[in-house]
Amino acid sequence: MENIAYYNGKVSSIEDMTIPMNERSSYFGDGVYDAMFTVDHVPLQLDDHLRRFYRSAKRIDIDIPMPFEELRAMVLDFCRRIDSPDAMAYVQTTRGVGMRGHAYRFAGGTPSLWVWVKPDMLDPMDRSYKCITMEDTRYLHCDIKTINLLPAVIYTQRAEEAGCDETILHRGERVTECAHSNVHILKDGVFKTAPCDNLILPGITRAHRIAQCREMGIPVVEEPFTLEEMMNADEVFFTSASALCCRIEEIDGKKVGGRDAELIARIQKAAWDEALAEVKAING
Repeated sequence: MENIAYYNGKVSSIEDMTIPMNERSSYFGDGVYDAMFTVDHVPLQLDDHLRRFYRSAKRIDIDIPMPFEELRAMVLDFCRRIDSPDAMAYVQTTRGVGMRGHAYRFAGGTPSLWVWVKPDMLDPMDRSYKCITMEDTRYLHCDIKTINLLPAVIYTQRAEEAGCDETILHRGERVTECAHSNVHILKDGVFKTAPCDNLILPGITRAHRIAQCREMGIPVVEEPFTLEEMMNADEVFFTSASALCCRIEEIDGKKVGGRDAELIARIQKAAWDEALAEVKAING
C-alpha cells in the first residue's frame, strides 16, 4: 500500500480517513506529536521519539490511550506494510472530541490518537543548505512538541520565499533553533549547541549527535551561542528526524563555515553508520 493511517481505532489510507469537526486539534491545536523517518522500513530512533511523545503529552495533562509497547508495535507494523522503504512515520495525540470550549472538561472522556506513515526521505547529507535568520517570537514552551505550529509554518514560508531551506531563529543575539530543526556550530574542533531549556525542543537527533561526538573524542559544549559566533564558526549545521547532519553553507546571503570539512564529514559518517546499524539490528 502507498500509505496507512490510524485514528481512534479506524485504519485506512490517509486519503480515506475522516476526523470529527469537533476534534480539539481543529480549534485549539490541543495536542502533541512526534515524527521519525525510516530507512529500509525501519523508523530511526523509534523508542526515543515515542518516549518524547509520551513525555510531551504528560506535560499538557493528556494520557495517551495506548500503552507504549502497543503503539511501538503499530508504528513498526505500519512502516513494514507500506511499499516505500523510505517514509515518514507520525504519531499525534489530542485531548479528544467534544463541543468547542477552552477548558479540559469540554473534551469528552478519551484523548484521540493518530498514527500515519507515508513515503518520504531523509534530507541528503551530500549537499549544503541555505538559511535565513528571523527573530524568535514564539511562546516560552518550545520544549513541548505541540501541534501549534503556526510560527513554524510562517518561518518556513519566509525561507522558501527567500530561496532557502530553513530559518534559524534567535532571541536577541542568542541563537535558539530552527523552524523545524536544531542548529549547531563547530569551532576549533568543539561541537557547540544550545542547552535544553524551554527555548528549544530537545531534539532526538541532536542527542544522538552529541553522544556520538563524545564517543569520538570531540568536545561538546551545551550553552548558548550568538549570531556572531554562528556566522564566524568553522562549520554550521542542523539536525532533525529528517536531517541526520546537514551542513549550512549560506546564512542571510553570506557564506558561512567551510573551514572544517574533515570534522563535519566524520560526524556525518557516524550518523549514517548509526542509522544502518539500527536498521540491521531490527531487520537482521
